[in-house]
Order: sequence, then C-alpha cells, then structure tokens
Amino acid sequence: MMPTLSPNTQAILLLTAPLIAGRATPSPELLSPGEYKRIARHLWEMQRQPADLLLPDALDLLRACAPVIEESRLQRLLGRGFLLSQAIERWQARAIWVVSRADAEYPRRLKARLRDNAPAVLYGCGEMGLLEAGGLAVVGSRHVDESLTEYTMDVGRVAARAGRNIVSGGAKGIDQAAMRGALEAGGKVSGVLADSLEKIAMNREHRNLLMEGQLVLISPYDPSAGFNVGHAMQRNKLIYALADAALVVSSDFNKGGTWAGALEQLDKLRLVPVYVRSTGEASEGLEALRKKGALAWPEPQDAEAFQAVFEAVTPVIETAAPTSAGLFWDDKPSVSASATTAMAADVQPLRPVLAVSKDRQNLPAASQAHEAMPASKTQPQNDKVIRAESNLGYALFSAVREVMQQLLITPMKEAEVGNALEVSTPQAKAWLQRLVDEGVLEKQKKPVAYKVKESRLFE
Repeated sequence: MMPTLSPNTQAILLLTAPLIAGRATPSPELLSPGEYKRIARHLWEMQRQPADLLLPDALDLLRACAPVIEESRLQRLLGRGFLLSQAIERWQARAIWVVSRADAEYPRRLKARLRDNAPAVLYGCGEMGLLEAGGLAVVGSRHVDESLTEYTMDVGRVAARAGRNIVSGGAKGIDQAAMRGALEAGGKVSGVLADSLEKIAMNREHRNLLMEGQLVLISPYDPSAGFNVGHAMQRNKLIYALADAALVVSSDFNKGGTWAGALEQLDKLRLVPVYVRSTGEASEGLEALRKKGALAWPEPQDAEAFQAVFEAVTPVIETAAPTSAGLFWDDKPSVSASATTAMAADVQPLRPVLAVSKDRQNLPAASQAHEAMPASKTQPQNDKVIRAESNLGYALFSAVREVMQQLLITPMKEAEVGNALEVSTPQAKAWLQRLVDEGVLEKQKKPVAYKVKESRLFE
C-alpha cells in the first residue's frame, strides 16, 4: 500500500526536492539539508510545522522565518505547486511512494539511528515493511573478479536460507551480486540507491520482485536523478543504519566509497558491527579496516551458522539521549537506550538478565525495558526487587512524560505515538490515557488524537 502524501511531506518536497520531471535542471534555490534543519528547528520553536507554510494566511509565518531563510526564496520554492503535481503524477504512475520524517511510515531505524541526519525525504518502491527487518549489509567495490562475485552471491544465498534480509546499495559489482544471490534463493532485499530509482524500479527484472514484496528500493534523491559521486558517498550511512551487521567484501585502501563508508562506521557512527571477508585473496583495504576495528567474518556456510553470527552480535544502542533542542516536530523522539540504562543504574541488581529470544533481540530499548518490568507470575520476588522495579517504572514514565509533552505539540494518533516512541500501540495508548488523567494532555475526537493542553505549552 502506498502512503498518502501528507501536507507536511508536500511542503518539505517543495522546499528541498528538485521535482525535475519536465525540466532539465533542478532549481538552484532548493534548501540544502543544513538549511532544512535550521528551518525545521525554527518552525518547531514557534510550535509550527512545514504544512503551515502552505496555508492561505501563511504570510506572517513566512516573515517570521526570514531570519533563517529569505522570505522571497521561500515563496518561490513554495510556489512550485504545479511542478509538484506533475512530479506526483509521474511517481504514482510508476508506483513510487514518498515519505518524510513527518510521517509515521518513515523507517524508524533511520530516524532513531541517524536522528536529524536522516534524510528529510525518502522515495521508494516496493514493500516498506522490509526497511524495518534489519539484516546483513553487504558492501564492496564495483570492479571485482568472478571469484568475488560468486563468493558474494553465496553470502546472499545463505542469508536467504537463514531468513535474514540483505541490505545493499544496488551498484554494480559486490552490491548487485549480494542482492541477486539473495533474491534467487527466495530471500528479501532492501536496496538503497544513489541514483536512477525510477529507471531501476521500472526494470522488468525487478517489477515482479517489487510487487511480490521480496524487494524494496529506496533513495533519498529524486527518482530521476543521475549518478553523483557525492550522493553515492552520502547514502552509505543509510545502508548501515538499516542493517544489524555489515560485511565488507572488498575495498580499496584509503580511497573510494566503500572505504569511506566503512571508516565512518568504525570511527564515528558505530551503528552496527562491521565485518570483513576473511577468506580468499588478501586485500590491503580489508586488512587496514581490521586494524581499525573491523571483525573477521566467520564465513558461515549454512543457515544455522549464519544465524549464530547474528545471535552473537551485541545490539548497537543509540546513545544520544533526546534533548529539547533536538526534538524537531518532524524528528519524533524515542526514549533512548542510554536513558533507560541510566534509570536502571540505581536499582541494580534486579533479577538475572532475561535471555532475548531471536524474534525480540532487536526491539528498541524502550520496548524491551517496558516488557521486562512486569513481574513474572511464576517467579517469586522479595520486597526489595518489587520496590526496585517500581522505581524503574516510575523513572521510565517520567522520561516518557517529558518526551511526549514535546512530541504532542501537534495532535497525533495512538499508533503514530507508538511509532515515534518505538513501543506497541497498546502501550502508547496506556501512557497517553495516563497523561490525559493527569491533565497534561487532551484527547480530541473524530479522529481520535492527543495533544498537549494549551495551558501546558509554555510551562
């Protein structure tokens, strides 16, 4: 199902997207990612959102944004409505969907891991749900010999037999080999493209796979955009952010996109464990990555061994706790793992750490903390443990209360709140009702939505 293009997403497209269907070159006035961050922050501070820029009485708001972006420039960008309608018609005819960070459908992994560095807009084709499934990111050089191509296809085949998705970049060489191996074995693949989404999605080879939910293709760049070295470098972080672990099959030393992307993960982002190929011909690039902290890929040959690799992976936790300065309206916050860890620090030890089952090991930290709190009906607990868990629950809800007051400056539905906090809808509903009972939120009807009470906005 294709998501509806929300008013906020339309406004963000007008401000940032080339909308190049029907014209040779994009507007030179488009907001850069940095400029968009600034305008998003400015709007949030005024308790407004991009969709408000499209209202009939938006002139005063545009003037209020002038200190950040020149008013006339905003007017020219927002005046591209006809060009946007042409682009939307073209995308819909090709089953291309568009989501922005303002939408509940936006991939939670990207929002949680990359935060305000997550692309403001994503274009895609295929089953969006695959973007939340994690899996193995496979990256490598474009120009490789037949032996490495076959090796990489085998990795994709084993991943498919193990029920693990492949995440890759769709480029020639290693990327396409990993994706092809998985797809031919009946596996599922998320492809993060740097260019030509429209052309690749229309390829006859891909159409059935896209329609059957075996493949999803996404790009942070206009579906008609051609190749750009900078775009190829920037999308690397999206590949890693969508995965649970990464394998570098081949890499030049100290040059190229594969090297830069892996180095960024090892030295800066640290979103997932990075492995390097450990068999076959030696590589200066791979050896250098090992010295910088990459792990030797254990070369699993069957589904069971492949699963064991993921079971041994320690989930990477996003350590940046949400702050009021970072809670843009479109950057819906989640309760960070570091926050829940800090809450638990004063009440340890509780009970022995619960083993995380295979289907729960990648749940967001807030969800895991909530699920672990209720006492087991069959497990005896003394008063100290009960008091400790009560303290943990209170601390967790205190953090949730603060985040939700920032989140609900504009009305949101129960499911949208659950999505933003990365918890189940029933849990979000329970928290929302508690805040309604406390007089913090008000519940609106038709449709049901929740919003901070006006009297609380400036407390």
